[in-house]
Amino acid sequence: MATIGHHHPLHPSPSVPGEGLDAARMPGHWLLARLGKRILRPGGTALTGWMLDALHIGPDDRVVELAGGLGATARMTLARGPAGYIAVDRDPAAVAALSALTAPGRTGVRAVRADAAHTGLPDGTATVVYGEAMLSMQPEPAKRRIAAEAHRLLAGPSGRYALHELCLLPDGLDPALAERVGADLADALHIGARPLTPSGWSELLAAEGFTVTARRIVPMALLEPRRLVADEGLAQALHIAGRALRDPAALRRVLRMRRTFRRHRAHLGAIALVARPTTASTG
Repeated sequence: MATIGHHHPLHPSPSVPGEGLDAARMPGHWLLARLGKRILRPGGTALTGWMLDALHIGPDDRVVELAGGLGATARMTLARGPAGYIAVDRDPAAVAALSALTAPGRTGVRAVRADAAHTGLPDGTATVVYGEAMLSMQPEPAKRRIAAEAHRLLAGPSGRYALHELCLLPDGLDPALAERVGADLADALHIGARPLTPSGWSELLAAEGFTVTARRIVPMALLEPRRLVADEGLAQALHIAGRALRDPAALRRVLRMRRTFRRHRAHLGAIALVARPTTASTG
């Protein structure tokens, strides 16, 4: 692989968002994707797997994934054989990557370019809706609009909605400290970071007509070596490390992100919640 120059953007890929952006300035999740990281969820594949298990996706389900990204979770979902699957993402590169999952002859699987709060899909499209590593980046009104859209998409009280997001720990965390954690994350990731406490996430869902039925919290260890190998496999983890070492700007960003995660490890986790619609949405 050719060495990546210090002042140049990371090697472009048609299936990765952020083409042409400089490594020092692009959002952190795009940078990690550029380096070859395929799992960009805060709780890793283990928490995603728990979430999908708790959703009990089966052959009668119609699934909508909000902010599908590069398709890592889509593959796990499709392996469960749902009747239908629609990925929604507003980034054209992500939509292209997700569209590639549609195998020849496979019906009921598609990707659409749309905002998670305004998918354009009909009411009651899905029996299962989920989104990962998305709401944490949104201000409160946008969080509520997306949860309301999930409620609209679900077909009746048997529908299930799941989140996999960053969370602040513990419940009752001092607001000033919560603000500082969010500001440090935004500074390191170059994107807004507004995670909630576990109770805060549950309250958000309740406000949009959901009742939480399952919850799991794990450490936020996205860039720790053990999690990297567990999520990506040893060969891919070494590939990611090698690419970072070849690009000083990218390496500085990755190390800064990891320092930020470590500095706040006592107050930062990953949470997955599964909920069912219980009332009409207030959205």
